[in-house]
Order: sequence, then C-alpha cells, then structure tokens
Amino acid sequence: MQHPAVPELAHTTPRPVHWLATATALAAVVAGSSFLQPDHATAAQAGPPPATRTTAPDPKNAEYPLQCGVTAPQIQKHATGDLDGDQNPETVAVVRCASGSGTPPSGVYVIANPTEGTPRVVATLVDPKDRLSVTDFAVRDGAVTATLLGYSSPDVPSCCPDTQDKAKWQWQNGSFVRSEQPDEPAAQSV
Repeated sequence: MQHPAVPELAHTTPRPVHWLATATALAAVVAGSSFLQPDHATAAQAGPPPATRTTAPDPKNAEYPLQCGVTAPQIQKHATGDLDGDQNPETVAVVRCASGSGTPPSGVYVIANPTEGTPRVVATLVDPKDRLSVTDFAVRDGAVTATLLGYSSPDVPSCCPDTQDKAKWQWQNGSFVRSEQPDEPAAQSV
C-alpha cells in the first residue's frame, strides 16, 4: 500500500457535524424558496385591462312613474342594448297598468344600472298620458323602434285605436331624439 504524499486534511473527512450543517443549509434554502414565488400565470395578454361591462338592468327591479292604484305596473315587453355608447347595456321596457277592458296606454322607459342601488328610469320615451299603445317594439343598433297605436279624437273608444305611427329614438347630444319612420308601402289599417 502506498501512502499519499500529502497528509490527510481534517476537513476532507465527513463527520456527523458536516452532514448536520449541510442538511440545515438545505432546509433553509427550501424554506426560503416557499416565501419567494413568481407571479401567478394567466392566459391574458399584457396590456390595458378590458373595459368593465355590466349586466343589463332587470326591469322588474325598477320603479316606474305610473299610478296604477292597488296593482303594480305590468311589464309588457323589454329589450336591452347599449343606447348611449358607453359599453354598458340599458334596458327599455314597455309598461302599463292592468285594465279590465279596453286598451290601456303604455309607457316606454329607459332603465340604467347606477353605480350603487337598484335600476332606475333615466328617460321616458312614451308617456302613458299620451294614450298610446306600443306594438312592434325592438332595440337594435343603439336605437329603439316601436309602432304606436293611438286615437284620432277623444271620442274614439279606448278599445279601438284608430291611428298608427312608427317611431325611432336614438341618443344624440345627451338625450333621446325621436324621429318618425315612414309607413311601409302596404301599410295595414288598424
């Protein structure tokens, strides 16, 4: 057996204290790494956050400016769409009071969601005081369209509207502007 030319160094022989120091250092590194984590991964691309979109207001939760006596106003029809270009949908509702006979007048109301609280009426497109009934109601491309049935005189019975107009409302310069729509060539009388 040949002896090494260099005597054995004390630090090259592992002892239990060396194993204990190594295990302690390794445990400290693992524990430290649990506190330092990278950001959570997402599928979204970097850039500005998308615009916040709200849900359309529920017409059942709004209070309408109608006096219906002991009964609640009846929502006949409703549709939603972004009417003012703010990327948040509004709801347009056709509402009337219940009636035992005849044709009760309708109101057409635009409803918006406030930042807090319940949906509220922000515009009246058709006032029930005008004695009009609404048919062919729609919200498309930022506009509200409807056919309005009315009366040529106070002598016409409320059961039988005898006039018809087509109307369209659009948001312009901070308010809803109404424009008449031409009748179609083969318009039917009411």
